[in-house]
Amino acid sequence: MFTRIAAYAVVVDGDRILLPHWNEGGGSGWTLPGGGIDPGEHPEAAAVRELREETGYDVELDGILGVDSIVIPAERRFVVNGTPPAEPLHGIRIVYRAHVVGGDLTVEADGSTDDVAWHRLADVDALHRVELVDVARRWAGLLD
Repeated sequence: MFTRIAAYAVVVDGDRILLPHWNEGGGSGWTLPGGGIDPGEHPEAAAVRELREETGYDVELDGILGVDSIVIPAERRFVVNGTPPAEPLHGIRIVYRAHVVGGDLTVEADGSTDDVAWHRLADVDALHRVELVDVARRWAGLLD
């Protein structure tokens, strides 16, 4: 089993939430800003770095919301670089709350996301989104 540890953040401004659009390996959907932790990188640093890469914003973290664990069977994983995965994926996802302190909204170039936008909290249920968005919304008190 392949294990991937990643760091994400919930960024809310008034009645809006910041979501990049993930589009990789045949999968797509609105997601939380964040991604894989580099070897030796602290999860907090990874969350800040990934947010900058995917959204253009500089952020400060306001604390951890939770840690999520998911196992995706090999046959349900997406094909990346033309090679089907041979083993299940165990995703460990560390989710923080964060706020913007600088930068400008910018779409990531040559990454796993192809768009980024502020969405009204009331409109998120209508979006095609990854399940981590709802997990994090629940932890942040944004979902009943």
